[in-house]
Amino acid sequence: MRNPLKSEAEAFKLVLLAIGYFALIVIAAAINTWLGVAVFVLLSAIAVGAIVRARREPPEVRTHASRSGPGERRILVVANETVGGRTLREEVERRSEGYDVQILVVCPALNSPLRHWVSDEDAARAAAQERLDSSLARLAEEGLDARGEVGDGEPLQAIEDALRSFGADEIIISTHPEGRSQWLERGVVSGARARFDVPITHVVVDLVAEREEIRN
Repeated sequence: MRNPLKSEAEAFKLVLLAIGYFALIVIAAAINTWLGVAVFVLLSAIAVGAIVRARREPPEVRTHASRSGPGERRILVVANETVGGRTLREEVERRSEGYDVQILVVCPALNSPLRHWVSDEDAARAAAQERLDSSLARLAEEGLDARGEVGDGEPLQAIEDALRSFGADEIIISTHPEGRSQWLERGVVSGARARFDVPITHVVVDLVAEREEIRN
């Protein structure tokens, strides 16, 4: 069953639907008690039917053909704040050894539910672009030639969009550690593994620990 709270935008929509659900029942009951009961039964039946259908639907696995030739490798890196972390850079470098590699870095334009709902994404995309530019510069310092793009605010959708134009041989998803990662709480990594027929590596980057190491 697909968890409706996997993204902030979906959670916000769920709240609006719940408000509408109770509002319709209250309005109908104010007109007539039995009308309120009928509306309650009807809406509840619709909700239960949607849940049952969701449970029966298997996760859709999407296959994307790689465009790599012999000796070539295409790596899709998906990260937000952690893309410049040393752990991730070392993993990308390790997986690039011995290949004529192409690297695409995607930074989702993370946004608040309200701004997403009213389609106000300019600030989120501008902030993501700044993080992306800084990250590409850090990768270049390590001798890694990469290009990047700002992705959809929903990480899974950002991956789907990137795979349409970039036939990745593998995907590296970078997150903060457990307890500090919203992506892990929302099931982004597990959702990607269920949704995409591409090898996925999960890299945990602890930026706090890295800063402590640099200070020492």
